[in-house]
Amino acid sequence: MTLIIVLLLLLSYLLIATGHLTNVNKAAIAMFIAASGWVVYICYGTDFVMDRHASDYAEFLKGNEPSSEQVKLYIYNNVFLTYVGKAAAIVLFLLATMSIVELLNNNGCFDFIQDWIRTRNSKRVLWTLSLATFVISANLDNLTTTTMMLVIMHKIVQNSRQRMVVGASIVLAANCGGCMTVIGDPAGVALWGNGAVTASNFSAYLALPSLLAWIVPTWWMSRELPERLDVAWPAAPYRGDDTNLNRWQRVLMLVVGIGGLWFIPTFHNITKLSPFLGALCVLSVLWVVNELVNRKLNNSGQMARRLIPVALQYDTIQQILFVMGIMLGLGVVTETGVFQSVAEWIDVNVHDIWMVGLFSGLLSSLVDTFTIAMSNFSLYDVLGTAQDGYAANYVQNGAFWKVIAFSTAVGGCLLCVGNVSGVALMKMEHVRLGWYLKHCTLKVAVGWLLGMLTLAAEIYLTN
Repeated sequence: MTLIIVLLLLLSYLLIATGHLTNVNKAAIAMFIAASGWVVYICYGTDFVMDRHASDYAEFLKGNEPSSEQVKLYIYNNVFLTYVGKAAAIVLFLLATMSIVELLNNNGCFDFIQDWIRTRNSKRVLWTLSLATFVISANLDNLTTTTMMLVIMHKIVQNSRQRMVVGASIVLAANCGGCMTVIGDPAGVALWGNGAVTASNFSAYLALPSLLAWIVPTWWMSRELPERLDVAWPAAPYRGDDTNLNRWQRVLMLVVGIGGLWFIPTFHNITKLSPFLGALCVLSVLWVVNELVNRKLNNSGQMARRLIPVALQYDTIQQILFVMGIMLGLGVVTETGVFQSVAEWIDVNVHDIWMVGLFSGLLSSLVDTFTIAMSNFSLYDVLGTAQDGYAANYVQNGAFWKVIAFSTAVGGCLLCVGNVSGVALMKMEHVRLGWYLKHCTLKVAVGWLLGMLTLAAEIYLTN
């Protein structure tokens, strides 16, 4: 049964990696492995429970006779719900940040980006969009930030080939900015929520590698653009009668949304509660502010439907289901003990987190950044203290967590099929894998390796 569960996981990895060829949705694959894996596990639950949870199960029985029903109840209450809780914490955090992006975008809080780009100069257009993406994705969700910026870019840049180059730089900026903070990427949220890293230490180490991995390839990409772009500046978006907020109202909402997210690490440190609770609190406050600044429209009964890209709504739901499915699927494999065996094999035969990091980055470009990152994180528990030099990589704020988080996030950009932001670019701008491989892969690889070398130097100098 362990072999069947592992084969199901490997099959899901293969289907995720070939999703651009088969057109099978990643979220559907993730949900399938989650459901089928736990069904197989619970059907043979007695063997798994007696192998890994014998003492806890005996305490759970409290003298009652063991039975198939008791085993299933134990698995549900003491094993399954544990992984549901971990997955739900990440999903709820994503849901909150995605909703914050929608509220801000719908009220025109990001319209200033278009105001900045009043030029045909290719470098200014590219760097303005890329910089805005990098900063926003470091504070909000990668996918929604990418989709929003691609929509803005599509309205401004008229030439399709030029849009592909600018769009590729946006995808790279979103992934580099997202991996720089614990709230910018689902993998970072998972690390932070599990106590593997602290917010300040994580950002301090990944800031410079992320900047290098973004700046160097972006500068290289800018050389492929002509000096002048074929651009157009759309009128301010129509949001219904009397729905345009004035400048101070938009600034207020932006400060509440972004400033609230910056406060979440402090909230977590003070209360020790899950970060998603802080994100939901920020969302609730922003929601109230949204109601207040739009009160005239609400009171008149003329609240117009906020026009947002359908792709944003659809991809948001997909991302949430995908994360939940992957987390539950990896959870059932963890319970079989396979990951523990793989970790022991790596410790004996590889014994080098940098080799693991480089291989994981390459693999994430073929499969999926979040999937590979969480697979690596599932191999090890966070150690309270380090018993030797190598074990120090797995304590809180250890090198392993940072290496994998950075390598999978940036390495996933080596091919546009390796991350959800790249897939969004492929859909919206009809970018083909061959074009991306020819024009972007080498540039991203140079930035990725420079970032890895910088991270290695930081870790070596501080340790």
